[in-house]
Amino acid sequence: MGGGMLGGVPRRGPACLWVTLALAWSAGTTLAVEEPGTVEEAEAGLAGAEEACGAEGWPQDAVPAGAAFVAAASYRGPGNSDTRSNKELPILLWWSGSLFPHFPGDTERIDCPRGSCLVTRSRRVARYRRTKALIFYGTDFRAYEAPLPRLSHQTWALFHEESPMNNYVLSHSPGIQLFNYTATFRRESDYPLTLQWLPSVEYLRGSAVPLAEKDAWRRKGYAPVLYMQSHCDVPSDRDRYVRELMKYIQVDSYGKCLHNRELPSERLRDTSTATTEDSEFMTFIARYKFHLALENAICDDYMTEKLWRPMHLGAVPVYRGSPAVRDWMPNNLSIILIDDFDSPQELAKYLDFLDKNGEAYMKYLEYKNLGGIKNQFLLESLERREWGVNDMTLPNYLNGFECFICDRENTRVKEEQKHKKSHGKIPAPRPRIAQFKHMGCPMPTPGFGSIEDLSGGDSWKDMWLQDYWQSLDQGEALTAMIHHNESHQGRFWDYMHEIFLKRTRQH
Repeated sequence: MGGGMLGGVPRRGPACLWVTLALAWSAGTTLAVEEPGTVEEAEAGLAGAEEACGAEGWPQDAVPAGAAFVAAASYRGPGNSDTRSNKELPILLWWSGSLFPHFPGDTERIDCPRGSCLVTRSRRVARYRRTKALIFYGTDFRAYEAPLPRLSHQTWALFHEESPMNNYVLSHSPGIQLFNYTATFRRESDYPLTLQWLPSVEYLRGSAVPLAEKDAWRRKGYAPVLYMQSHCDVPSDRDRYVRELMKYIQVDSYGKCLHNRELPSERLRDTSTATTEDSEFMTFIARYKFHLALENAICDDYMTEKLWRPMHLGAVPVYRGSPAVRDWMPNNLSIILIDDFDSPQELAKYLDFLDKNGEAYMKYLEYKNLGGIKNQFLLESLERREWGVNDMTLPNYLNGFECFICDRENTRVKEEQKHKKSHGKIPAPRPRIAQFKHMGCPMPTPGFGSIEDLSGGDSWKDMWLQDYWQSLDQGEALTAMIHHNESHQGRFWDYMHEIFLKRTRQH
């Protein structure tokens, strides 16, 4: 995830409860306990300690030596009519603490449209009664490290905007169904992040280098096609395809993968420059007519800057990635899909035709003209999303998903209370379970040719096919552990072994 993608204002609020928790912990009180009696004692202790909080939400008494606390800012979010004190609010725990979207400190009160919550990244409250949801970052989620036993009163939420290759556990039904709520690149997820790399519709309308300048660039010996990748050996196996394409058309490759040409300056060769929208770098690559835009993994709606950046610059993307990419394009003729061609040789012939026929080439850039963006689904999706990309007037998607979970947990708490008060006449809320379509991605396939064509020692085959299918086993193992109410993570590998034996017996 790119840090530059996060815009908006953090939601912050009083942190009295969390100073109280820190005081309790420093005194040796344990809150991460299973015994009901101990939890009740801890709750009682917290209730008494919170009486000491002043108007600003901080204890009147001195903080113990060695504890460092910084007062939270007064901004608390969009606001609501929730008058509950901190000690009455549901707690959301960011299990992946590195994503905690607040500073300073480890805990905040957030005031969301339908109610308030306390959010923290301190795992010390993982087993606390009011901790209603755990939020995981998909890239960091490991089945063999999952918190066990899974508590029946807690929901699990998944945030995963990065490539499916980062964690193929989530591409299988047993893996994704471990979660109740999702925020992924798939449009079907509860909180879709599909257009995370597209800041605005204006980004697509950016001016293009004139065709005459691109043609002059070609006459200097530069290729019609640009390839720039330094992450090689990925599940999409893109280098295998590009290597074949290079047999039929000139491709300038500046990255570490299939490298055949040097960038003009040492500064441009710096990876950090190439991964940002540095003006000198952008000016250089904008002169190319075509950019090979191949995602590192294939999945519906997984679209990154590899697609949107060339469109911003006015270079035509030659794309392989989301099979549903056409749904999001500004018009019907704005990208060239690799999978529309029977072979790299056929694609090369078409690119050569466009390179030599300016009028046909320029039709791919008509979306930049006034009224050229005709896809209402794209326009409405950009308008409808509640989070912003580098937009300080909107929350970032981390804060947005946090409030999404907060609102749903407050709703769940109210439904559970109604169920208890009715003595069963009102049914208990049914747990929501994420579906395969929230994240599910297909098995990796070779970038060129078929699996049967690959040799037994092919490194891509040995790495990614094995990773994909072992990830299915891991999801099944963790699911079985949860169903058996396992509490020891160390047993994970026993379950994996059992699944392996069962599968080999079947074959």
